[in-house]
Amino acid sequence: MHTLKKNRPLRRIVLASAATVSGMVLLLSLKPHTTPAVAGLASSPAPSGSSSASSGATESGGSSGSATTGTRTLTGDSVQTRWGPVQVRVTLKDGKLTDVTAVTYPQENPRDQQINAYAIPQLTREALTAQSADIDTVSGATYTSDGYRESLQSALDSASR
Repeated sequence: MHTLKKNRPLRRIVLASAATVSGMVLLLSLKPHTTPAVAGLASSPAPSGSSSASSGATESGGSSGSATTGTRTLTGDSVQTRWGPVQVRVTLKDGKLTDVTAVTYPQENPRDQQINAYAIPQLTREALTAQSADIDTVSGATYTSDGYRESLQSALDSASR
C-alpha cells in the first residue's frame, strides 16, 4: 500500500479540532465593538470620586428609643476595591432593612458603568431579600460585590451599637 493512501485518523482529529477552535474564535469576535448606552445612570448617585466617603459608618435621621425601633439611616464604611471605592447607605425601620443605596461605586469609564448598572440593583435586591450582608457575588462584578458586602456589613454593625 502506498503511504499517501493510508488512513490518518490523528491528522483528521487535529484538523477537525483546529476548525472547531477557528469557528469559535470567529463567532466570539462578532460581539459589538461599541459600548451600548447604559440605562438608568441619569439618576445615579454621587460619582466615586466624590468626597462623600466617610472613614466610618455614620448615622442620620431620627431614632426613637432603642436600636430596633424607629427609622434610621446609616452609611457604611467606604471600602476601597481594585477599581475604586464602594460605599452604601441603609435605611432600617423598626430593625428591618427597608432600603439600601449605593452612595459611591466605580463609574470612571463606560465598562465600570455597564457592570455596575447591572450589579448594584441586583446586590440591592439580594440585600433586601436576605435582610443581611450575607449575599451572593454578582458574576462579572466581584470587586464591587465584595466592597458592597463589606460596606453593608459595617452599616449593619453600626446599627446594632
